[in-house]
Amino acid sequence: MTVVINQELCKGCGICSRECPNQAILIENKKAVLQSNCTSCGVCTKVCPFQAAVKNTDIKEGAVKCASCPVQCEILVGYSGACQRYHNVEGKLVRNRELVANAIENGPLITAVGAGTTYPCCRPAPHIVQDTVNGVEVVTVVTEAPLSYSGAKVKIDTNLFIGEEGAKVKRNGKVVGMVDTEEYGSKMLSIGGANLLTGKDGFIVARTVVEICNGQRVTLKVDEGSTLELQVGYAPIVNGVEDTKMRVGCGSATIGMFAGKLSEVVDEAIILDHHVVGLLSEHLAGEVVGLSWSGVVPNARRSTRGRYFGEHGKGWGGTDIENPRDAIQSVDMSIAKPGIKILVTETTGQKGALFQVDEKGNVHEIPMTPEVKAAVDHIAANCENSRVSALYVGGTGGSARAGVATNPIKVTQAVHSGDARMTIGGAEAYVLPGGGINFMVDVEKVVPQAFTWVPTPATVAPVEYTMPLEKYKEIGGHIQAIKKLSELKK
Repeated sequence: MTVVINQELCKGCGICSRECPNQAILIENKKAVLQSNCTSCGVCTKVCPFQAAVKNTDIKEGAVKCASCPVQCEILVGYSGACQRYHNVEGKLVRNRELVANAIENGPLITAVGAGTTYPCCRPAPHIVQDTVNGVEVVTVVTEAPLSYSGAKVKIDTNLFIGEEGAKVKRNGKVVGMVDTEEYGSKMLSIGGANLLTGKDGFIVARTVVEICNGQRVTLKVDEGSTLELQVGYAPIVNGVEDTKMRVGCGSATIGMFAGKLSEVVDEAIILDHHVVGLLSEHLAGEVVGLSWSGVVPNARRSTRGRYFGEHGKGWGGTDIENPRDAIQSVDMSIAKPGIKILVTETTGQKGALFQVDEKGNVHEIPMTPEVKAAVDHIAANCENSRVSALYVGGTGGSARAGVATNPIKVTQAVHSGDARMTIGGAEAYVLPGGGINFMVDVEKVVPQAFTWVPTPATVAPVEYTMPLEKYKEIGGHIQAIKKLSELKK
């Protein structure tokens, strides 16, 4: 079916142009105009708020209809489909990336990257190959599987505030995910998932998941939170500031690790952290190195001895304290000694300030001494470099199993029992316990640029199942479709 745009209804808003996966729509004289590389994928018909873009029953003259997914792009010679995987070469659709075979040591016989997709589910997977490994006949089945049940878990090494848990994460004003719970000081995002992919903004959701997992830089905005520039393998940029250090531990852990060094240069230390603020002299580690409580009270909610809960914010250590003097709530002069020195710093050691208490209990900032600076630098030196990492998360059903064997349930059982090994783009995947095949994989271990998306919308992942030939026969594998690895390589 060809797409046509009703020029009377078109308002020239540009939404269709921005969302078109083929960049086949231009805005000219405030009207949308289709280009020759349009594949009738229908994205524009779904995103147009004025119903100006519609499909009719005509078949695009000279085009080849792609049968690799339900979208059924109509592709003219010299152009690619909406998923950018299939190219029309002289009237024949060809996967435009060579099959990546021996990319990863101890991986599957071949990867699914470049394998293509067979649709519908009743057909065997694109490649089913056999070879002998250590005297055992082994089979690997591969397919690039469209997965509606998919997304990305993004780990951001930063102490900076990005937003409250559960806050919506947007791209170009569209919801693509949410802020998840924190993990050891790193901020976590959940991007994608079935509900968002099948929602009204599913196209930008799919594109965002794929771009993150392929190592591209994306810009996201957290509701009532920060603007994030994220690229897997690189330091995160939060509100325009590159955060280069990941905290060594919470404030309490930092006190515990460096109590000895800190006690040599100051009488008291407050380690600011958005989770747990540490107070040196009151902490058990302070007692171990010979300190007793100094009389200093930090500006935080007490939890246990020497441990206080900080409040999230845009200040030091991800707390709401932007002026280090505010970290000191009060000084009990019935206990404190005039002249004591108080260090205020963060768990990353990136900022530090030194204060002294006078006879009246007033607190004054004084210049940082070389010895104190060295202690702060020592904390920083024990911090790792901040980076962004991501897991691709998915669930394989439908063609991802039926293309493997005639008994899909046996594929699931073989994976869970360890009789079949499932990999993603050649990389080991962790399969979650319980029903189904729900998995996660480190995108940095997958063959580069392995993920794509189709405008159903869904992300497309390269999935491989490897098992002994005898096991493959047992689960009802498509034996008639097996090829020798040597034949495939030819």
